[in-house]
Amino acid sequence: MDLVTLGDVQQAADDLVGVAVRTPLLRCPWDERLWVKPESLQPVGSFKLRGATHAVARLDPARRARGVVTHSSGNHGQALAYAARVHGVPCTVVIPEGAPEIKIERVRALGAEVRMVPPAERLAAAERIAAEQGRTLIPPFDDRRIIAGQGTIGVEIVEDLPEVDVVLVPVGGGGLASGVATAVKALCPTTAVIGVEPELAADARDSLTAGELRIWEPARTYRTSADGLRTNLSALTLAHLRERLDGIVTVSEDEIAAATARLVRHVRLVVEPSGAVATAARMFHAAELPAGRTVAVVSGGNVDPAVLVAAVTRPEPA
Repeated sequence: MDLVTLGDVQQAADDLVGVAVRTPLLRCPWDERLWVKPESLQPVGSFKLRGATHAVARLDPARRARGVVTHSSGNHGQALAYAARVHGVPCTVVIPEGAPEIKIERVRALGAEVRMVPPAERLAAAERIAAEQGRTLIPPFDDRRIIAGQGTIGVEIVEDLPEVDVVLVPVGGGGLASGVATAVKALCPTTAVIGVEPELAADARDSLTAGELRIWEPARTYRTSADGLRTNLSALTLAHLRERLDGIVTVSEDEIAAATARLVRHVRLVVEPSGAVATAARMFHAAELPAGRTVAVVSGGNVDPAVLVAAVTRPEPA
């Protein structure tokens, strides 16, 4: 399978200038060897803006003018709506029922049309709209341009902390982890890139163990509070992760909530559960990880207020 290269990632970086924020590395006060990369500070509140911006920018102008469509639990939908608005083209986002209302509202606020469907029908609905309206389907992760765009995070990490030993990255559909691993391993081969996913949506762990896709149905993955990580890998992302990821760990719902609270209270970030999983891995599973200077990617901050209140009012872990 044709994997994304560092050159692809560097090309994507050119398309992000003036649209995506070059997020900083923030030191964590409770752990002198931990930094976080706060993609929650992007204009749409998540890393997804990187891949969506690159994908839309690289469309043929005539094709782009006909509009774009995607399926998303919210973050990729917001990102694509933002990128489409930058280029002045129409956008439709198919959102699975059960997605956080705050994410749905923000997709609409960016000018996109929203179609709500049962979770199992999201891809089919997006494909149908693309066929009927002549729009280009921009998937959330199963696309080389998306992976290349997300990989710019890895480039920035290595530029800002050249001596980084470990990069922890959330895994849902695998586009973020594929891109970050591609960039980091090309620039700094000795750095370990470790994926992190919820115990309640551990399809990537199972797929990597089996060496082939293992699909978890929505009835299983929708148990996790990390709604952005409920999606299964694709053949494309699995190929990247098998080649370039150094390992994967899972975290519990209590650990995700504790990490969310720690990031809010001590790093002053608004973080959604999906964005806290990498930090949770460092907080609770350090013995399973390589030692050294570690960067945890905080993938997003589009959190339902009630979820945030519940996280920050829970007692601090010992």
